[in-house]
Amino acid sequence: MATTDFGFKTVDEQEKARRVRGVFDSVASKYDVMNDLMSLGLHRAWKAYTLLVANLKPGHKVLDIAGGTGDMAMAFADKVGARGQVVHTDINLAMLRQGRERLIDKGILLPTTVCDAEQLPFADAYFDLVCVAFGLRNMTHKDRALREMARVLKPGGKLLVLEFSKIAPPLAKAYDWYSFEVLPRLGKMVAGDDASYRYLAESIRMHPDQQTLKALMQDSGFSHVDIHNLSLGVVALHVAIRC
Repeated sequence: MATTDFGFKTVDEQEKARRVRGVFDSVASKYDVMNDLMSLGLHRAWKAYTLLVANLKPGHKVLDIAGGTGDMAMAFADKVGARGQVVHTDINLAMLRQGRERLIDKGILLPTTVCDAEQLPFADAYFDLVCVAFGLRNMTHKDRALREMARVLKPGGKLLVLEFSKIAPPLAKAYDWYSFEVLPRLGKMVAGDDASYRYLAESIRMHPDQQTLKALMQDSGFSHVDIHNLSLGVVALHVAIRC
């Protein structure tokens, strides 16, 4: 039986997918509010920086993986214009519905589809940019997902992975206290769910650190990977170019 991590627990690979789906089913309706509370609003700056680094042009084709409530897809759509295309995807239907409704409310109509990043239903070398923001750490086979992202990118295309990472050592103790004491309590008060936010804190610790993820991306079909540490390493943006 193949096993993997679910936070600090070890579970069957098939069980992880079910459990992750349950976490995001639970938090979907309060996801944006909790993001603001958990990050003290910083997630908006991290995403704005990611959009800047994307350097999109009118007509570009973009794949937003784990696009959730649609904030990155919305920003990308504005940049690529009517001649471009943004495909908004997530493996979790509840999250995707939140995003689709939000996009429609803003008058933005774009393809929205449920799909697994480890088995992307798109043609080879189709997209100019692939982005996954705060979703890679929840994937069971990160190497498989990264190879799929490389496959659907055009040669020279860009992958952006925005994810929680390893904070600067002097702040580690305070960050652990905040993650394991404050966040679950916020989750309980706002979303009525402390367990899901405890899992999210644990999943950050189990995610590869900056250099390990860089090496994994290089092994998955990317010729060049830059690391942009944000907020002292709380978050890292990995920028990779497809071979």
